[in-house]
Amino acid sequence: MASGKGCDDCRLLVADDHPHVIEALELLLKPEGFGLKCVRNPAAVIDALQYESFDGLLLDLNYSRDTTSGQEGLDLVSQVHALDPQVPVIAMTAWGNIELAVEAMRRGATDFIQKPWENARLLNVLWTQVELYRSQKQTRRLEAENQMLRTLRADGAPEMIAAAPAMRAVVEMIARIGPSDANVLVTGEHGTGKEVVAQTLHRVSGRAARPLVAVNTGALSEGTFESEMFGHVKGAFTDAKADRMGRFELADGGTLFLDEIANIPVRQQAKLLRVLETGELEKVGSSRTKSVDVRVLSATNADLSASVLAKEFREDLLFRLNTVEIRLPALRDRKEDIPALAGHFLARYAGRYRKVLHGVEASALQTMMAYAWPGNVRELDHTMERAVLMARGTEVEVGDLGLNPAKVGGASSLDDMSLEMVESVLIRKALGRANGNVSHAADALGLSRGALYRRIEKYGL
Repeated sequence: MASGKGCDDCRLLVADDHPHVIEALELLLKPEGFGLKCVRNPAAVIDALQYESFDGLLLDLNYSRDTTSGQEGLDLVSQVHALDPQVPVIAMTAWGNIELAVEAMRRGATDFIQKPWENARLLNVLWTQVELYRSQKQTRRLEAENQMLRTLRADGAPEMIAAAPAMRAVVEMIARIGPSDANVLVTGEHGTGKEVVAQTLHRVSGRAARPLVAVNTGALSEGTFESEMFGHVKGAFTDAKADRMGRFELADGGTLFLDEIANIPVRQQAKLLRVLETGELEKVGSSRTKSVDVRVLSATNADLSASVLAKEFREDLLFRLNTVEIRLPALRDRKEDIPALAGHFLARYAGRYRKVLHGVEASALQTMMAYAWPGNVRELDHTMERAVLMARGTEVEVGDLGLNPAKVGGASSLDDMSLEMVESVLIRKALGRANGNVSHAADALGLSRGALYRRIEKYGL
């Protein structure tokens, strides 16, 4: 490529009313990896921006209604800037002068190209502006997500640590659907942190000031299910010596978290479904109907689709619970979070047991990174509590962890890592050795700078 830089997934919106100019730009830019959408007038530019996203705009300032002054193009630059003040706009005209360039920049253009253009300069301007825009976009996204996570860690609430690439989709989903009233099904292996996700969803919702009521439905017997969930009135059965509110009524206006949802007895699933469909319930022993306003979050480590096929779980109930599903990855798939999680648990238990500990020894951290963690985050939590109790010095050592040696080993840890995890680790190390210099890190990895930027964005580095 002429520029020596790659832009395999960059999209540009190009606007010019001369077909030969469009053709020349396509011949120049497409071999460089730019994806182009070409339009012929200002109205088409505005229409495209309303339905598509672009990494940059290359706009002529003169169109058929005004071929020399640039006014039509200047007005277009103003409109584009009002629609999206972040996207870079490169203005282009054959009737260039200093005053026109200054006015275009004042209205929101980020650079100015005069026709006939020099290929090298045009490519350099486009690449620089697109690269800067994508980098800033990534920074803004990470800052927004980090701000959301910081708000979730206030007031002693359960901390959600989610910096690993495998957790990116989880964080984005929480940010997107948390403020809604949609029912959410959280799935994943035992110990992956499903309850923390439920608590987080409640805290970012409009119901945060109202109760979050959690119930382990797997622990409810079939005989007590209705009383626990819907409540009962005095005299409804032998031991009903007073009226009792059920979990739905306790959560009225707030959120109800149903853990181990797959274990609800089949005969009780229809009763739960009715409440979810109508928002109405009757206490055991009462004929009075009560309306409740509850958002339902549920969690399971089971495959509910398989349970439906096996006639063990109602399909219509699954549809009601599963407006949106959040799948939590296992800890072995998000090992980048282990240092932060370990530090969080270390601080918690050091405070609880009044011990002075400054951190985890390097060899102990390596052991944790190489461990398979079949019990996931919950196992890490228990491991750090044990380590705090066992530690004799000011740092947690390998022996304090008490991990099974059969599940620790550099080779096996690499086998357990996905290709994306390996790539993420290598990029982190390269950036560290290059002191954050992307160009040097890209050279060391044998990648173009653009390719490395795309991976940095992908993995949230």
